[in-house]
Amino acid sequence: MKKIEAIIKPFKLDEVKEALHEIGLKGLTVIEAKGFGRQKGHTELYRGAEYVVDFLPKVKIEVVVEDTLAERTIEVIQHAAHTGRIGDGKIFVTEIAEVIRIRTGERGRDAI
Repeated sequence: MKKIEAIIKPFKLDEVKEALHEIGLKGLTVIEAKGFGRQKGHTELYRGAEYVVDFLPKVKIEVVVEDTLAERTIEVIQHAAHTGRIGDGKIFVTEIAEVIRIRTGERGRDAI
């Protein structure tokens, strides 16, 4: 199993969620986040004063899938979250050793 974490622009969340639903993924976790990468934030003007916004709003999506679905899931997220502009985000993939459903005690594939 793989855990796929994607950090994306907030306005792309609905597109990514719908795209994942279309390939059959039933669940995901969404976390509101702030961060910066190469763009290092930006400056804004408020009541005549300029100030730096260091951390930009982001959304972190986490999903655990079987190995056979991992590559397709990555492709779908990458395509749905793409704008072509700096700050589109990143996708991280890690190996998951075990999954356990708390309510029933199911393990592995059955727990996803």
